[in-house]
Amino acid sequence: MNPSPPTPVFETHLKDLELIHRGKVRDVYAIDAERMLIVTSDRLSAFDVVLPDPIPDKGRVLSEISAFWFDKTRHIVPNHLTGLPVEQFVSDPAERATLAHRAVVVRRLQALPVEAVVRGYLIGGGWKEYQQTGGVCGITLPAGLKQADRLPQPIFTPATKAAVGEHDENVSFETIANTIGAELAAKVRDTALAIYAFAADYALQRGIIIADTKFEFGLDAAGTLVLIDEVLTPDSSRFWPASSYAPGQSPPSFDKQYVRDYLETLSWDKRAPGPRLPADVIAKTAANYREARARLVG
Repeated sequence: MNPSPPTPVFETHLKDLELIHRGKVRDVYAIDAERMLIVTSDRLSAFDVVLPDPIPDKGRVLSEISAFWFDKTRHIVPNHLTGLPVEQFVSDPAERATLAHRAVVVRRLQALPVEAVVRGYLIGGGWKEYQQTGGVCGITLPAGLKQADRLPQPIFTPATKAAVGEHDENVSFETIANTIGAELAAKVRDTALAIYAFAADYALQRGIIIADTKFEFGLDAAGTLVLIDEVLTPDSSRFWPASSYAPGQSPPSFDKQYVRDYLETLSWDKRAPGPRLPADVIAKTAANYREARARLVG
């Protein structure tokens, strides 16, 4: 007899902690001046719009994959995890059960207003921009590349962070340097590229191509760069099965591209509110996320 599917968690409402931010996927609560509690919900955003239907267990999958990569990349950059148990700050048994495997206690840091995007392959918005300009985010690329082609080397293509319901905007490195300073921008770029190179090699050994991904960073009181938010999940990355990869088309994926492809078949203007998802799209998306976890984490 198959166990019943978990009850999706669309939003959390914790009694003892102050909600300070509800993002596209994460609910963030204040603990004190130095720490926060981050809850990864089962919400799904596509084209920067939060869809009305959650993906069951997605938040737990994302949390477990992020924890795995945070640990794996400690030799490259420190991260925001404290290692403190959630139970230390949440006393209600029902709330503890809801938060199991989907909440973490993190350091409160100064978040940088940058989506640190690294692309190893030409797909998505990068492919569309390349067709129009021959490059991505001001970086000129070789002529004649096909959709999903591997780039000669990974490129850093940052974006500005948008509010919920707004669209992130791809910008040049110079724009980011003007925003946060040239030295810090270069450190963000170099760190993001280093994490991507390490993770892409690791994932490829497990049958997954990481086509592109985005990182977020913060600064601690000493000005040290720290990796925050999530890292190398199916929400923040494009994961392709290496066994079926072929340039010239949009490859199958272990991420939310399946949902994006479905949404592209609708007459929707990519503005809130988002459309409802059919049951089969929800189930297939949940299976894709679980497959990514199984391959990467084991």
